[in-house]
Formats: sequence, structure tokens, C-alpha cells
Amino acid sequence: MSTHSTTIPLTDFISEFGDVLIDSLNESNPPVYTGMTHPTHLQRQQVMDGLLRKPFDAQAEVVQAVTALLVDKNESAAVINAEMGTGKTMMAIAAAAVMHTEGYRRHLVISPPHLVYKWRREILETVPNAKVWVLNGPDTLAKLIQLRAELGVLSSKDAPEFFILGRIRMRMGYHWRHAYTRKPTRNRDTTGEQIFLPACPDCGTLVAHDGEPITEKQFLAVDKQVSCRECKGKLWTLMRDRTGAEFDRRKALVKSVCQIPTIGPVRANRLLDQFGEDFISGLLADNIHEFINLMDEKGDFLFSDKQARRMERAMANIEFGFGSGGYQPTEFIKRYMPQGYFDLLIVDEGHEYKNSGSAQGQAMGVLAAKTRKTILLTGTLMGGYADDLFYLLFRALTQRMIEDGFVPRKNGSLNSAAMSFMREHGILKDIMSESTTSHKTARGKKQTTRTVKAPGFGPKGIHRYVLPYTVFLKLKDIGGNVLPAYTEEFRPIPMSDSQETAYKDLSNRLTAELKQALARRDTTLMGTVLNVLLAWPDCAFRTEIVKHPKTRDTLAFVPAVFGDEEMMPKEQELLDICLEEKAKGRKVLTYCTYTGTRDTTARLKVRLEQAGLKVAILRSSVETGKREDWIADQVDRGIDVLICNPELVKTGLDLLDFPTIVFMQTGYNVYTMQQAARRSWRIGQTEAVKVIFLGYTGTSQMSCLELMAKKIAVSQSTSGDIPESGLDSLNSDGDSVEMALARQLISSH
Repeated sequence: MSTHSTTIPLTDFISEFGDVLIDSLNESNPPVYTGMTHPTHLQRQQVMDGLLRKPFDAQAEVVQAVTALLVDKNESAAVINAEMGTGKTMMAIAAAAVMHTEGYRRHLVISPPHLVYKWRREILETVPNAKVWVLNGPDTLAKLIQLRAELGVLSSKDAPEFFILGRIRMRMGYHWRHAYTRKPTRNRDTTGEQIFLPACPDCGTLVAHDGEPITEKQFLAVDKQVSCRECKGKLWTLMRDRTGAEFDRRKALVKSVCQIPTIGPVRANRLLDQFGEDFISGLLADNIHEFINLMDEKGDFLFSDKQARRMERAMANIEFGFGSGGYQPTEFIKRYMPQGYFDLLIVDEGHEYKNSGSAQGQAMGVLAAKTRKTILLTGTLMGGYADDLFYLLFRALTQRMIEDGFVPRKNGSLNSAAMSFMREHGILKDIMSESTTSHKTARGKKQTTRTVKAPGFGPKGIHRYVLPYTVFLKLKDIGGNVLPAYTEEFRPIPMSDSQETAYKDLSNRLTAELKQALARRDTTLMGTVLNVLLAWPDCAFRTEIVKHPKTRDTLAFVPAVFGDEEMMPKEQELLDICLEEKAKGRKVLTYCTYTGTRDTTARLKVRLEQAGLKVAILRSSVETGKREDWIADQVDRGIDVLICNPELVKTGLDLLDFPTIVFMQTGYNVYTMQQAARRSWRIGQTEAVKVIFLGYTGTSQMSCLELMAKKIAVSQSTSGDIPESGLDSLNSDGDSVEMALARQLISSH
């Protein structure tokens, strides 16, 4: 009797039954947009045709789908899950322009801080007559107060207004003071002063503690915000920070103008004397490009063409603002701006707001609740775990989540709701452990159970929360030969004999220590052991001393295996790649995650330069807003290789000059890795893009890459794709990083 396997690969299953599955899906969840089938769609296309920059056909289809979902179906939020480089900014701006004709006039954009002025530039280059407010400087509050004073001024015929708020500015702290009315008493204190009682300014209820009224002095000593026990009104208000020195406006202006290339203090003061402080501050705050075109009394430009080019490139990333700050814009909008004042909220890099308790995530949720509609822009909707998606969904689709039973507790905590979401749509593992207890008169067994999350998101969750609200776009979908080929490759690198021997000895000793610690239920050693075993193969050129994080006892000592002039296997592989690519006229972008205590970049630079390559290292000391300009200067200098930590370039930068990318290490963040891998495969790239991952065989680095492969697979399951990553060959069931690596260590020894 023959036995036939009932298991087939997922890709084969999709190929065979894909059409049936799609028909079933369309029947149960009909798409909101299927093409130009309605006059409304033609009208929206006409709006896009009238933009200064016309979207590609595939981008226009995304805009049509998003506006159909938000306007025609009246959903509260939509997600543009588009691959890095597809033009998410362009699509969001086009969607805002289309929705303006539907009565959505004011658009609030939450942007990474270094992209604020890039958003401003692209809006002005795309939407005719657009008005753009930058809410990213210390004068943000002044602008919000002005907006509040002008309520009702706009009409539906006015040009669309965009308000760009930097993500960091959005969540900054604020100053406050107690707000109350005073009620006099006949009593006096020990100094003879009359005693006053604080009361709610709205309903007059006395402020009390434990049911007893308190005095004004006692109330002012309370260093927390409180509300009225009767009407629930807030007994505090925002205030300006009066603790600093008096604001010197001219000094601040001179300092700001000196940020601009080619301008020093002498010329800055001359400009202020010539044009006036109000005029210069106005140009810097809202019309920086007009500043570049300043003319003297004869009508001649003040700055040469060369100066203007340098200034324009730098000023796109410089933040200017003059006035008094100290407020949290989100809190002001929540308390003082009318509900729905902002019609559309555009959240750039939406996945950055997934964390449960982050101030940024909570602020985004507040702004989403205050606006009529929300569009999330992301290239990686989730990072492998179901609760990555939960907090985004709750902040953008609050009503839908509450309807499905994911309700916060009375204190506002979402932890239990997130756990319920994980149990229903994600993967949770209940780990049971049994220990034997021994007493003088008896022996017994004790069982304990703990729950941990694992990568995964179920098809029911995708069908319920992803497909109905998400529009997918891949670079390959844009078509028209817009993009070249893209490939990913994993290369296992064997260690040298001495390196392998030293690693095995280090691994055996540290694993034995970790086993003993875990047997005592002590997990403090886990992070130290894993970090050392991951990093050491790439840092075998330095002496390694491993100390216990608590006792500071020495656990292991490993002398350097490689000398200053010796090439390590990975270094040799990278050198071979760089020389091969240089011969083809291609530049290489190299990612290294060890750039701090275990810095590998300086040594790598020396090794490559000794072979005749021109190399530059991008450090975190280069300001975020100036990195694009810094890299452009290095390219002009003729470098062959750029080395940096992927965290420094993961968003906003188009590194088209580097068609070959090599990961010496990846780190654990799937968002960072995926975005960093696509930095050069973007619209405008003309060369084939090649991404190479390097990992030492027989080390914990392989387990790390396996987990990354698993997380990428789950991430792509919510991005409309079957995974086709260069790490797919390593893809197997995964756990959390620490537990997966610890389990691999213990089981292999």
C-alpha cells in the first residue's frame, strides 16, 4: 500500500488554487476599486492630471483605491503599504489633492524630523497653489495659536493647506501650571496670611484630598496634574517656560543664518541690517528658497550660482524657527483645536508608531482621533509579531478594534487587549517547566507556565484587518521599465582554523556558564553570552574579556586571533566584492552594526584602502538632516565604498549611487534591515541592484539570520507577497531573538 504526502509547498498551493482563492476573497470582501468604472474616478484622475508632477499609472491606481475607501466607503483609515522607493510621499500628496476636491481642506503630516523639509519641497513641487505650514520649530505653538484664531476663515474653494509636524517635535514635553479659582476663608496661617481654598473654575467644587478640602499652598505643592472630582474638568493649563534667560531674537536669527553654507556672523548681521529681522525670519520660517534668491538694491542676486546650489541642497534639511516654545503640539491640538479641524492625517513611516507605551505612538493616536481620516504610509507594515500590528490598528481603527472586543482597561492599559489579539491572530507559546522540590519528610514536583510570543500572523487576521484597509504596491508593479533588476544573495563564510577553534572554546565555556545560570532561574547572563557569541567572529582582531554583568567575575578570556595586517575571512570576501564591483564601475554600500564599543568600521576602512579603494565612514555624529548632503559630498570626492550602520540611513535617503549593498551584520530589526536593503533600488535607479548578506558558518550569526528570515516571511505575508528574500534558504520556525539563540546554544552543547 503506497502512502502519498498530503503536504505541498505554499507557493505550489497558491499557483494551483490562486484563482479560486481570489474569487472567494472578492466574494466575501469585495474590492472598493476595480478600475475606471465610475465618473467619480474620472474626475479624480483629472485632478491628478492637473498636478505639477503627474503620478505613474500604478501610483494613480493606489490614490484611486485610497480615496474610494476613505470617501466612498467612509472608512476612517487606509494604509499604503508600498515597497521602499515606490513614491509613498508622492501618492499621499496626490491623495490629499484629490480629497481636497471632496471637501477635505487641511492635511496634517507627521514626518520623521529629517524629512520635514523634503515633504514641504515635494508638496510645493506637486500641488498648485498649495499652502504649507512647517510645525517643527520652537515657534510651533505660535503658529497653532494663529491657526486657532483664524478658525472659519477657509472655504472649500481655497487651495489645500498642509501642516508638517516633525515626529520628535510632536511628542516633546510641555510646561504646565495649576488652574483654579481662590475661595477666601476667615482663617489665617502661622505667619498671619489669609488662607485660601482652591476650587474648580468650571463648577466651583473645592479641591479635596481623601475627602477633605485642602489649602491653596497644599494644592500648589502637588506636583501632578489633577481633575475636578465633580465635573472632571482639568485643574491645570499649559504655560510658557519662564525659567530660561530672556529670549534674544537677533542673536537667535544670527545663529540660524550661520547654519547656511557660505554665511558667517559678519554677513549674517549685514543681512539683518539690510533687510530687517522680521523679513529675514519670515523667509527662513516659510520661504527658504526665496532667501536664496535675495537681491540687492540694484536687482543683482546676493549669492552666486555656486553658493545658491550649496545653500539649496543644505537648506532643504535645516530647521528654522523663532519664538517661544515649550509646549507639546499634540496636547495643544487635543485641547484647543476643534474636532476635525484637520481633515486628513498622513503618517509617514507608520510602522514607527507600533510600540505600546511610546510617547510617539500615543501622540499619533491622539492626532488620529482628532482628524476625520488617516492614511498610514509604510513599507513594512509589521515586523513579524502580531502585536506589532495591534497598536497601529487600535490607534488608526479604534472603533473597529473595540467592536471586535479589544477594549482597553479602565486605566487605559491595552496590555490585556494586545494579549487577546495575539492569542486570536498571532502565535503564543505556553512553555511549561517542572522542577523537583525536596524536603526532610517529602518530595514534590512544581510546575510553572510562562507565555512568550513568536513570529506569525494568521490568515484570519490578514483577512479582517489588513486586506480591507490596505493598498499594496511593489516596485515591479510600476512597470514601464522604471526599475532595474533586484537580487538578494546569502553567502556563508567559513572561519579560519584558528578562528573556529577559538570560537568553539569560547562558545563551550560561555554556554556552560549560561546553563548553570538558567538552572538557577537566573537570566541575567543570557544577553551577555549571546552578544559576545554574535559579535566575536567579526571582532576576533581584539582581545575579548567576558565578565559577569553582576559579579564582574571573569567568565572567559580570548586573545586576538588576527593581527592588524591580517585579513579576516569576511573582510577578504568584502574586499573581493568591492574590487569586482569597482572594475564594473559600481560603488558599494557596506552595513556594519558594530560601530560602538566593538567598532569594526575603522579597521575595515584601513583594509579596503590598503587595496587601493577610496572609503568613507558615515558616523552618527553627522546630523540627521545633513546626512544626504554629506553622502553627496563623498560621492563627489569619488569614493568607491561607503560604510555605515543601517540605522543611520534606513529612512528617507535615496542612495542611488550605490547599486551593490553588502550586510556584514544585519542586527535584529526587520524594519531597519528591509528598508536599508532597498536604499538604492528606487525610482531613478538605472543599474541592477545587488544585495549580499554575509554570515560566519557554525556560529550564532546563522541563528540570527534564520530568525530574521522568519520575521521577513511574516512581514511579507502582510505586504501582499509570498517571501522571495535572499534569506529564504534559512527560513525555519523562529522564536524571540534571545530565546531562539539560547535554545540553539544549549541544544548544540
